[in-house]
Amino acid sequence: MATISRAQLLHHPLAIFSKPPHSHSSSVPFSINLRRRKFSFFPFLCSSASSSSGSTNSSIVGDLLNYLNESWTQFHATAEVKRQLIAAGFYLLNENDEWDLKPGGRYFFTRNMSCLVAFAVGEKYIVGNGFHVIAAHTDSPCLKLKPKSASSKSNYLMLNVQTYGGGLWHTWFDRDLSVAGRVIVRASDGSFLHKLVKVKRPLLRVPSLAIHLNRTVNTDGFKPNLETHLVPLLATKPEEATAESKEKGTSSSKAAHHPQLMQILSDELGCDVDDIANIELNICDTQPSCLGGANKEFIFSGRLDNLASSYCALRALVDSCGSPGDLSSEHAIRMVALFDNEEVGSDSYQGAGAPTMFQAMRRIVGSLANSYAGESAFDRAIRQSFLVSADMAHGVHPNFMDKHEEHHRPEMHKGLVIKHNANQRYATSGVTSFLFKEVAKLHNLPTQEFVVRNDMGCGSTIGPILASGVGIRTVDCGIAQLSMHSVREVCGKEDIDIAYKHFKAFYQSFSSIDRKLIVD
Repeated sequence: MATISRAQLLHHPLAIFSKPPHSHSSSVPFSINLRRRKFSFFPFLCSSASSSSGSTNSSIVGDLLNYLNESWTQFHATAEVKRQLIAAGFYLLNENDEWDLKPGGRYFFTRNMSCLVAFAVGEKYIVGNGFHVIAAHTDSPCLKLKPKSASSKSNYLMLNVQTYGGGLWHTWFDRDLSVAGRVIVRASDGSFLHKLVKVKRPLLRVPSLAIHLNRTVNTDGFKPNLETHLVPLLATKPEEATAESKEKGTSSSKAAHHPQLMQILSDELGCDVDDIANIELNICDTQPSCLGGANKEFIFSGRLDNLASSYCALRALVDSCGSPGDLSSEHAIRMVALFDNEEVGSDSYQGAGAPTMFQAMRRIVGSLANSYAGESAFDRAIRQSFLVSADMAHGVHPNFMDKHEEHHRPEMHKGLVIKHNANQRYATSGVTSFLFKEVAKLHNLPTQEFVVRNDMGCGSTIGPILASGVGIRTVDCGIAQLSMHSVREVCGKEDIDIAYKHFKAFYQSFSSIDRKLIVD
């Protein structure tokens, strides 16, 4: 291998995704080694996957770091899950086609390339048996380009952005930022293609105002105007362009997006600027996800909320049915559902507020029935189903301990946090928490519990949305973290492996545990 400099490493044009061959026409799925890539893109900044995973293959932390670094946007996160499912032998379905499903089969489909549902059918499944589901979300608070992003001030080229979700927006100042997302490209035959793009080099910056011009910022607080102060710099305006626009009496601001940005996108995509029909881009932090702390016990990363949960759920499903015989004694259907737009309420075509998951369940029951199974088959299946709503949880902050209820202060490295709220901001009940803790107890896994203080508001999750959709038993849980909704978050390395083991145990053990509980 040729020796390259650090600068070349940091700007090396690595492909966003490996491209497995299409296997749609064959019943034999394509398979590759999921662990073939090591996390070595930025060796000067981050720990490698091999060092994070230790000497055994039981840890998924290194693979999570790889996933986080691939998944700058909800589109990239979904595409990477798709790649890994195909590699693991799952068959890609299309929602527009008729499904022909079989017991023992493993399947998935995507919606909007930001929502995904995957499932594995137990070989002993009979119509009316339940679904065991882990649901999470692919989106995170971020800045998004406005439909007309081109702006200029004081000879700077700038990008107009929208705030998405409830971000800690002050953390986005003075970061090395770039763009990523999806682009609609016009093909030579006149058709239009959906392509993902990620500009890995630092491209943008939102500069802070110097303290000399804002003397009271440390006493009065930093209170930026999100419309006028949170506008990233792209470039300085070329003098020749300024002179040319004056001569013609035109302004570059009339274009929807700056030509410089469009040229960068066309270079990344390998197409002409004129072939770019539309763009949907997020502003992203370029600093890689990595291990931190004196003992490398922390994960420092953006988008832990909620890609950490998404990846633990994915790996639990894949690894719980990856070997011959894993589904041989399973009576239920194991499922993962990853939704978009949770951070803004889930009310969208690709969000948990849409009936995507329940439509899929109904279709699955119908396809597996083979013969008439009675009008109540789907309803009976829902009654026997169980949903784990997996979202990140608020770990106790050592500098703000009073923000937590005294007896419910989740800590890092202490296991999944089961979330309770009497006002149903979380969907956990006494029955569902008991069942989920019984799974952990059977496998010697720790759990914690969280209740918000009575004098503070409580956030929510997709749990209550899905629980009330058709009446499915639900527990809300999550991995404890700090800096939630910051551009850079932190969680405990051990909790990733505990969550993965808990989710995997849920798939493997829930059926036997559920049969022991009788609730009218």
